[in-house]
Amino acid sequence: MVFLCPAKELAARLIYAPLKGNNESTYFSVRTMKGAAMSVDLFPEFGSSCRSLLKKHLTKKIFAELKNRVTANGYSFSQAIQSGVANQDSSIGVYAGDAESYRLFAGLFDPIIDEYHGFKQKDQHRSNLNPNDLQAVNPDPEGKFVISTRIRVGRNLAGMPLGPAVTKEQRNQIEQRIVKALDCLPDDLSGIYYPLLGLNEADHQRLIADHFLFKAGDRFLEAAGLNRDWPEGRGIFHNTDKTFLVWVNEEDQLRIISMQQGGDLHAVFTRLTAAVKVIEQKVPFLFDEHLGYLTSCPTNLGTAMRASVHICLPNLATNMETFKKLTDRHHLQIRGIDGEHSESKGGVFDISNRRRLGVSEVECVQDLYDGVVALIQAEQEL
Repeated sequence: MVFLCPAKELAARLIYAPLKGNNESTYFSVRTMKGAAMSVDLFPEFGSSCRSLLKKHLTKKIFAELKNRVTANGYSFSQAIQSGVANQDSSIGVYAGDAESYRLFAGLFDPIIDEYHGFKQKDQHRSNLNPNDLQAVNPDPEGKFVISTRIRVGRNLAGMPLGPAVTKEQRNQIEQRIVKALDCLPDDLSGIYYPLLGLNEADHQRLIADHFLFKAGDRFLEAAGLNRDWPEGRGIFHNTDKTFLVWVNEEDQLRIISMQQGGDLHAVFTRLTAAVKVIEQKVPFLFDEHLGYLTSCPTNLGTAMRASVHICLPNLATNMETFKKLTDRHHLQIRGIDGEHSESKGGVFDISNRRRLGVSEVECVQDLYDGVVALIQAEQEL
């Protein structure tokens, strides 16, 4: 099995090769240089508690077929599965290093995408960023339930590898191109870009206070190679009104975010789509007719959109069966206010769309709107 670092880059890599007969993975480190490779043919083992889609779909036959494949950007199959082997509590366990990953490693990626998204090979993704097609009058004009609304999309630049395979030089080029594109935003979206490298303490503390600052990725992203060269090439942009935010070179090369207090989803979506249109004219995005906007994590394929509200539902919090039936009906996820795996505080929940691939951006936001209307009605009845 061949392990290669991204082209033209010297890097230390952890290669995870579980030893047969052990319940837990055993890791060893190899240092690879440009043009160097190491060969490992062991099929990875997973603990009995592992429930990842990687474990479910990585058969010995598929492993044998894919183990020596490497994309033109130097991204190997071993790197694609590295995070899921290292972190056995992963729910998915694979990351793409470039557009070619989705084709070259399709024997593993396709069944994972199919199960997670319910999306078949014959299906075609569809995109619709027209806010006029969204039917969403503010469901809570008095502000009794919805505290805030936030919609974000992930985007990556056409012609560039994704984060796990990008070189230091390419990441810096991406940052420079995005900053130039942000300079072209209209007045209501214009603002300041803060590079994380060399960020002064005053700006650092202010970005923390505004909940805008992102940190180095977690252990899942670390194992996938997404934290390399931190914090170089990363930064944060926000407009004067603090209703529009862009993360540069976090998990994806662009996280474009629109947000505001209250429940006016239409206004938030309109602002987002206006910004996306301007940015895409300057830096075309990586798009596939089958899988939509390509991202490093397969869970974000398609729209790469997460539309969410923080909403206060103390009565539903005591009736989770009804709560979950309603969110399932409208294809929504329930999280605590601090994100995935967190708990609710004071009956406040983070509710977001579950579907991303095979549905349009308008449909994602419509799911959220219709679900919020139903949740507010149920909360009032309880």
